[in-house]
Amino acid sequence: MNFSSRLLENAVNEFSRLPGVGQKTALRLVLHLLNQPVQDVQRFSEALTRLKNDIRFCDVCQNISDSPVCEICTNKKRDRDLICVVEDTRDVMAIENTNQYNGVYHVLGGLISPMDGVGPSELNIESLIGRVKNGGVGEIILALSATMEGDTTIFYVYKRLKDLPVKISTIARGIAFGGEIEYVDEITLGRSIATRIPYENSLIK
Repeated sequence: MNFSSRLLENAVNEFSRLPGVGQKTALRLVLHLLNQPVQDVQRFSEALTRLKNDIRFCDVCQNISDSPVCEICTNKKRDRDLICVVEDTRDVMAIENTNQYNGVYHVLGGLISPMDGVGPSELNIESLIGRVKNGGVGEIILALSATMEGDTTIFYVYKRLKDLPVKISTIARGIAFGGEIEYVDEITLGRSIATRIPYENSLIK
């Protein structure tokens, strides 16, 4: 792609580094910004800068938060006896949109994937174990994507938790193998959580 401006080229190259954004889409986005008032572009830039500099992770559940403890964890109406374990913030948002879950969460920050060099120590598993050992947790729902990496992570977490006094369940397989939580429609996801089963029942005997 030939550019008439080095500044334009640099901006397009930066946008094209985003997931799913090719150079044509990046060019369209950059040209759109060029046609906006300066204050709008400055506000856009400031929002990204603040996102990077000020965002933090909840000290309890590891979800993205503006404060040391997120709004879900501080909400006294949530059932703290129930922890839903998910891969990342996108899954929290997907489950919240179902309006079928009133417990709290634990965000692992990824899935075990030896091919990508991601092992258990790179994930927020130890803090989950700590929450269970501290007491007050009756059930852990393992709500991870129906992929090889998701199943591997579920099995590892189950092995770490199985000797602790907590019920361990997994969402019902209304989600096809290979499906990711964030892309599942709200009705199917909500039913999968509501009809969850003990994890032991899903193991091949």
